[in-house]
Amino acid sequence: MTRNWTPLALVYLGLSIAGLIGTWTYNILSISQARDYLGDWTGSGPSVSSLTVDLLVTAVAGSILIIVEARRLGMKRAWLYVVLAFVLAFAFNFPLFLAMRERQLEATRMLPDLPPEQLSKP
Repeated sequence: MTRNWTPLALVYLGLSIAGLIGTWTYNILSISQARDYLGDWTGSGPSVSSLTVDLLVTAVAGSILIIVEARRLGMKRAWLYVVLAFVLAFAFNFPLFLAMRERQLEATRMLPDLPPEQLSKP
């Protein structure tokens, strides 16, 4: 059962469980109080707390993914995506990282097409 469970997979699993418990605690509270779930998003109430937990857990998991994936692909200064999320927005930085990741993957795919003398250039 524990086969193929890396420490990173366990971290993601833990975040998944925290996200489920955190959001549904507030969802159940909202249901039990007969609140207008979507209407509360613009005001206050349990649905706002559920959404906050949802976005926070997603941002943490996404930040981990940014660091791990950037290291795996050899991308430089990936930590800036995480730090700038506090200044700008994770909704901006995460898609930006994904775009830069795609560029890196495409550049890596094109490497075999280059002549051998160009592969050794810095």
